Amino acid sequence: MSEVIATDQTHLDWPATLDDLNRYLRLRTTPIGMKLFETRETMEAIPRIRRPDAIHTTDQIVGMAARNGWTVGITAEDLVGAQCSTVIGLHPRSDDWLSGNRMRGVWYSEPEDAAAHQAAMDVVPHGQYQAMAVSPLASGRLNPPDICLIYATPAQMILLINGLQWTGYKKLEWGCVGESSCADSWGRALKTGEPSLSIPCFAERRYGGVMEDELLMALPPHFLPKIIDGLAHLSRNGLRYPIAPYGVSNDVRAGMGVSYES
Repeated sequence: MSEVIATDQTHLDWPATLDDLNRYLRLRTTPIGMKLFETRETMEAIPRIRRPDAIHTTDQIVGMAARNGWTVGITAEDLVGAQCSTVIGLHPRSDDWLSGNRMRGVWYSEPEDAAAHQAAMDVVPHGQYQAMAVSPLASGRLNPPDICLIYATPAQMILLINGLQWTGYKKLEWGCVGESSCADSWGRALKTGEPSLSIPCFAERRYGGVMEDELLMALPPHFLPKIIDGLAHLSRNGLRYPIAPYGVSNDVRAGMGVSYES
């Protein structure tokens, strides 16, 4: 049995869900879905799916959906190497992969550092899946996706997290592996089924088109109604995006008095 958490089977009304999300957060980058497939044929049966005619990183495939609005499907053969395909379960965590030899002298000083980085990465267990696809959530083609990927500025992202915490509060804790931080976002979310925040790495920004002020939240779709409900309550309390600067020298009591009873 795979460690990947089964996708919630509730099919959301994607246009309405995205309208709500954009009303509260004014996202500038297209929210997308990612889905793993047990067979290549099932992935290729998705309507209007594109298949790469060149070798790419997973960052580029994700960027094609988030930046270009495309529906794209891949197998391990479409990716540049095991670093990408292992994160999404299309390649095993082999001894060579775990050694991190290709990263030594590039990202890490010593072999031990490179190997420690590889061991720290959250990845989908290998053996169940042969293919992966990404698509804008609005298209409904991956209905339901395994996870949603939402790019946002830090201000937008903290409000998204505040919405998630409106009910059933718990402290959210994440890690940062540094380079290959796709393991912190889609790798971790696919593996655990939990909301997973990342600081997109050099490769995601260089090859995937991620803007320098963007963070990435990966989470299963069943969290979205909870987030939107929380954002609605926060908005009614005057806690909304964009966050208007109050002024560093003003008497804070007038501003805070709007939100908090004395």
